[in-house]
Formats: sequence, C-alpha cells, structure tokens
Amino acid sequence: MKTQARAVVIGGGVVGVSTLYHLARKGWTDSVLIERKELTSGSTWHAAGLLPLFNMSYSVGQIHKYSVKFYQELQEETGMNVGFSQVSNIRLARTKDRWDEYMYYAGIAETIGINVEILTPEQVKEIWPLCETEGLLGAIRHPDDGYIQPADLTQALAKGARERGATIYRNTSVTGIEQLEDGRWKVTTDKGEIVAEHVISCTGSFARKTGEMVGINVPVIPVEHQYIVTEPHPAILERKAQGLPEMGVLRESDSAWYMREENGGLLLGPYEVGAPVCYVDGPSDESEYELFQEELERLMPYIETAMVRVPAFGEVGIKKVYNGAIAYTPDGNPIVGPAPGLKGFWLNEGHSFGITAAGGAGWQLAEWIVDGEPTLDMMGVDPRRFGPYATEGYLIAKNEEAYANVFTMHYPDEERSAARPLKTTPVYDRLKKMGAVFGSVYGWERANWFAPEGYSLDKSELGVGVDVITSHNYAPPLDDGRYVEKWSFRRSNYFEHVGNEVKNVNEKVGVLDMSAFAKMEVSGPGARAWLESIFANAIPKKRGRIALCHLLTVHGGVRAEFTVYEWAPNRFYLVSAGAYEAHDHDYLRKLAPQDGSVRLNAITQRMGVLVLAGPRSRDVLKKLTRTSLENKDFPWLSGKEISVGVATAHALRVNFVGELGWELHHPIEMQNYIFDQLMEAGAEFGIKPFGIRAMLAMSVEKSYRLIPREMSIEYNAYESALDRFIKPEKEFLGKEGLLAGKEKGLKWNFATLVVEGTTDVDARGSEAIYNEDGALIGRATNGAYGWRLGKSLALAMLQPAYAAIGTKVKIKILGTIYDATVVEESPFDPQNAALRA
Repeated sequence: MKTQARAVVIGGGVVGVSTLYHLARKGWTDSVLIERKELTSGSTWHAAGLLPLFNMSYSVGQIHKYSVKFYQELQEETGMNVGFSQVSNIRLARTKDRWDEYMYYAGIAETIGINVEILTPEQVKEIWPLCETEGLLGAIRHPDDGYIQPADLTQALAKGARERGATIYRNTSVTGIEQLEDGRWKVTTDKGEIVAEHVISCTGSFARKTGEMVGINVPVIPVEHQYIVTEPHPAILERKAQGLPEMGVLRESDSAWYMREENGGLLLGPYEVGAPVCYVDGPSDESEYELFQEELERLMPYIETAMVRVPAFGEVGIKKVYNGAIAYTPDGNPIVGPAPGLKGFWLNEGHSFGITAAGGAGWQLAEWIVDGEPTLDMMGVDPRRFGPYATEGYLIAKNEEAYANVFTMHYPDEERSAARPLKTTPVYDRLKKMGAVFGSVYGWERANWFAPEGYSLDKSELGVGVDVITSHNYAPPLDDGRYVEKWSFRRSNYFEHVGNEVKNVNEKVGVLDMSAFAKMEVSGPGARAWLESIFANAIPKKRGRIALCHLLTVHGGVRAEFTVYEWAPNRFYLVSAGAYEAHDHDYLRKLAPQDGSVRLNAITQRMGVLVLAGPRSRDVLKKLTRTSLENKDFPWLSGKEISVGVATAHALRVNFVGELGWELHHPIEMQNYIFDQLMEAGAEFGIKPFGIRAMLAMSVEKSYRLIPREMSIEYNAYESALDRFIKPEKEFLGKEGLLAGKEKGLKWNFATLVVEGTTDVDARGSEAIYNEDGALIGRATNGAYGWRLGKSLALAMLQPAYAAIGTKVKIKILGTIYDATVVEESPFDPQNAALRA
C-alpha cells in the first residue's frame, strides 16, 4: 500500500470514484481511493439510476448538465458500456401552480443550456401510450436525459481513473484521520497509513462517522427510499417486439412519484410523506449491499395514483421492492466543497440524486482542489451554508421534510416549517404579536412581512383543493389557526401588504430586525494591514467611517461582501450576509495570519441589529439620544456609539433600503428595551415594523447587489459594476486575476431593467433575457415590483453590447415574453438624496 499521495478519496461509491477520476484527469495521478468493501457496495448499488436534469438550483442544474454529457463521453473513453438509456424524461402538470413552476424552471434551464420541450396532453399520450392524460394541463420533457446503470458507470469511472494513474484500494477500512503539524493529513487504515495533502470524504451513509474522525459535524443523515419493480407487462413486451422506443421516465410530480420501464415491466419510485431517516448513528462496520424491510403500506396512496395514471401498473404483479438509504441534507442539495475549519479536508456528501450529480460534483471539486477555485458558482452546495445549529435533531426533522418535498412545488417564497422556530431574537414575540409572518435563514427567524390585525385566508384560497398528494406544500397556519399566506410564483396575497410597508418606510419611518447579520470583530496590531491586504476596497483611515469591502477569488470573482467599521482603535467590526455566516467566517479564519497579530472573534449572537429607516427616522432617534444626528456631525457612511435611552448601540448610517436611516447594532440583551423605545418615540411619526420582503423590493429599486446573484465567483467584480469599491492602486487578494479578466474583456455587464406590461408577475431571478431578434443575451438575477417607482424591475447580467441605458430587450417570465428597457443604476433616488438627507 502506498504511504504518500497527493489526495486520498474515502468512499468507493459513484461519487467517490468520480472524484478520483476527475482528480486524475486534472493531473493528480498520484491520488488514491480507499473503499471499505467493494465499489458500489453502499447506496450506489440499489439506486434507480435516474438522470434528472430538472433542478431549481443554478449550481445543481449545472452539475447535472455536465454529468449527463460526461457519462456519454466516458463510455467512449473507456470502451465500457455504462448502460446509459437516453429515453427522455417527462414531467406531468395537473395544476396551474405546477405549470408556473415548470415555466420558471424552463427559464433556468434555458440560461444554463439545458433543452426543455413543452408538451400537450396529446403529445404525452403519443410518447407514453400507457399513460392516461385526463386532468393534465401539459408536461415538460428533457429529451437528453434518461437513466443509467450505476454499477456499470462506477466501474467505468474506476477504469478511467486507473488508466490515468490513480490507485484504488478495496476492502480497506479507514480507522483514523489526523492532521499533522505541517498541514498534511495522515489517513490510517487496517492495511497501513497514507499521508496526503488533501482528503476528500465521499462516504455516503457514513458521512457523519467520517466527520467525527476529524471533529466536524457533517449535516447529512440518510432517509429510506423505496421503489417497486413489477413483473413484465404484455403491452411493454409487445412494444419491444415491434422495435418501438422505450417510453422514457414519467414523473407525476403532483402525485410524488416517478416511473420508467424496467426489463419489460415498470419501476415505480414514490417520495412519500413519513419516510423515516436511517443510519442516524451510521451503518454498522459490516454493512454491505444493505436494504431495509419494505413498508408497502406507506406507499399505498402513491401506488393507487400510479394505477390511475398508468393502469398497466396495476395489471402485473410486484417482482421486487427495494428499500435503501439515500443520503439527505436539510435542503435536499448535496454538500460539495471545503470542510469548515479544516484546511485540505473536503466534502462530497449528502447526494440524494447521487448518480446524476456524481460526474459534475467530482468535476467541480477537482477544479476547486487543484486550481484553488471551482469554475461554477457553488454557493448552493457549499458545506458552509449550514451552521452549528444543524445537529442531529435538526437534521432528522429537516431531512425527512426535504425527502417528503422532493416533488412538491418549489415556490420561490416558500418557508418550510420543520425544526422551527429554532433561533429567535428577543423581539420575536413582539413582532409576532404585531402580525409578523416569519421566514428562516441560517436557522434564524426573520419577519418576512406583517399581516394586518385579524387578516386571514380561507384554506381553499391556498391552491390545495385539487386532489393531489403533493398539495400538502402550503404555508402553515399561525398559532391561532389562521392562514395568512399563499405561496406562489406570481404576486401573491401579501403583495399589497408589502407595498404598504414600503410606503410607510418611504413616507414616514419603519423598523426592521436584521439581527441575523453575520458579525465578526477583527482586532490586533496587524488587523488594519491584514484587512487592507485581502479586500479590494480601502479600509477607511478615519475611525468611525464605514466601507463596503469585497473579498475576491484569485480570478477576480466576488466571494463575499462585508461592511467594515472601525469601532475602536485596531478593532474592526465586520458585518456580512446572515445566510453565509459559516462561509464568510471560514474564509476569514483560513486567510488570517497565524503569528498572533490578528484576532478573530465571531460575535453574531452577542449583537442584535434594528434598522430604523425613513424620512422621520432622525426625528425618532433624536428623542432617544443626545448625540447630534445632523449631517455635519453624523454623515452618511459613518458610525458612532450612542445612547438610546439608557441603552447603548453603535449607530451605523447605512441601510439596504435607500432611505435616511441607521442600523442600530446593540448588545442583544438590550434589544427589547431599544425596540420599545423606538416604537414609543416613533408613534407620533407613524412608525411601523416592516419585513424582509419590503426590504428586498426596495433594494432592487436601488440596484443593490446580492451574493450569489449579481456578485458571484463566476463574475469578475468589474462585471458586477463594483468599480467604486475597487482600489487598483493598492495590493489586495485577487487583484492580478481581476485586472487580467478586465484586460481580456468583460463578458457580462450588470444592468437594471424596467419590465413593461406585467400585471400579476415580476422577475425573481434566472429568467432568460433576449435581444430584439430573439437571441439569448443574459439572465435576470433578481427582480421585484418597485413600489416607490410604480414599476416592475429586474436586475440582470447582460452581454456588454446590450447593457447601455435605453437598450430595448425582452424577458421571459413564467413562459410569457415582456418588453424591458435598460435604465440607469438605482432608478429610485439615483443621487442618494434620501440617504444623505
């Protein structure tokens, strides 16, 4: 057995072997894979082998697209048949909401180059003659996907990896993983030890056990997944005898199952509510080719709907029921990227669609490891999108929920209810009494919008009247039983209430709880110099001034965004997006000097944040502090420690809504006092709370960028129009790549669009944008109705030739083409007069 390797991959399923193959293809031929039993002996062997291109995540969609193409190339490269049946994939729609979902997805697919066809019920019948089409509105079809034989695919990957010089050790168990003083890793096995620069965990159901070896919590717990294989059916055998094509993979999303042909019979795979997690403590050391006892009773509602849609399914006997473990995460997306807190340790885990994702995940992880960066925006699958809160109990609740919702409508405004409320700020109960309708980010409860007192919807208005199994995916009622929110791809019931919140902030004054912001104190004698060296913007020389600073990749893309404020000598307060706390803080820690000159202290949970915004915000705050709030004493983009009544806060004159106002960063234990003081002092000025949806709508009117939408590792910072935040006269991380990209020529330009003719829908991001001739020229990254302007807006990345102000373009929203015009940045208050008032 080798004693040295560049990289060690642990786990011999399809994901691990793909990772090894791609490392070898990148030139790391001295990479090694260790498998405890035989290749594919975990969840790979019992996978149904489907290759669904459909995915609402930009990151995962790109990964799946690569895989489907790559598997065909692999077959040619290795000469091994991977069993790829390109039979297509048809998704049926029975409801208007489902059709909206498909049209939204079709926009995502178009912008990433995935072919989607729209079918009528009659066309479905032609392709799938055994399918009854009554009640269908239509379907979408992926002609390029189908299914594959997982074991054959894995063996082809193994052959390709070996031919490129990589080594595979089977029947070899990893018993320990230890990081050495020089940063390398020692992997101890029952056959010897290997020292490597990098270790990649691809251990499937064993993910949490592997994580325990290195002291990290991997947010993966498998769920039991069952599928049924029937005896052959005469009609299918007759089709084969006639040489007719296979009917393809059929998915009735509204009944939560997929179906395809299998050896003359049918294979049915339901995703049922109530499927339990398994292997919470990991499989046993002897586990190999393991299945669980089938639970057919749990599947009966799905079997019944399958027999209605495809009567042939009920006309043959059951040949075999498979019940095996599939790894899951709280949001259903895999975990691909660097392990938090550890250098040189990587995760490729949590693959609920592992056969489809294996190729693309291995490709991007190899890029990341070898070149230092992936080539795709991987934020949607980054391991650091979850934090320390994602422990066992949370994972059990959320992973079962994620499994049950595989086929439910993936509304852009949905807020799933399992494991909530988990993290609440002191004002949570106060906001709840005021009508707050909450969402969740990074475990924190945040008010999305406020329902008027006594407001309610009839349950029939939620779109759950159609007799479909997946109709359980709707907004849950409040504690008192009232339904107040309808999720939708269109303007929903809360639209006008969000508009009222915007109006109140614009005309009077509002208060918003933003305590979920990620917060880090950076201190020490080397703090300023270090921050200067990593950020593209300059750190303000004058204490109390505020700067927006970006951490770039080596290629000049945007990795993270921080508000930087020196609140005491050599003590800097960094604020970033709450959703990316683990991600942002992990990068800071890994970049920090190790000589003691810089100290990092995460203080997110110590500090609350209340945003006070609107033209009367100065009047409110004046009543509570002796500090002068006038422009000459307290200008925009500055901060001071002030008293708020008898409490204290650092008041930062910035906000994300574009109105006069302050963020009050305060000790969390003082939050209720400060909130009550603001509400009391603001009563005469019409103060009201507002939520995240109002904030985001106002931010679009200001053309404010978000990670990973308008700012991404895929876009050069100049493409994101961050010029004023870049100081090329100084040295900073990523400068060389940034300037080289600019010199080479920018491929994209950030732009703001006014969309014409919309009545009940706005862009949400990922919509396709065309020129007047119908050629694809870009994609929307965000969108909203601009209440202060009275216009529907979209933010976008466009080809430079179409980004000039006044350019006429077209945008497709839920399948309908609308005219749009490029307008100046920050169409609301472009001179920032309100912010500077």
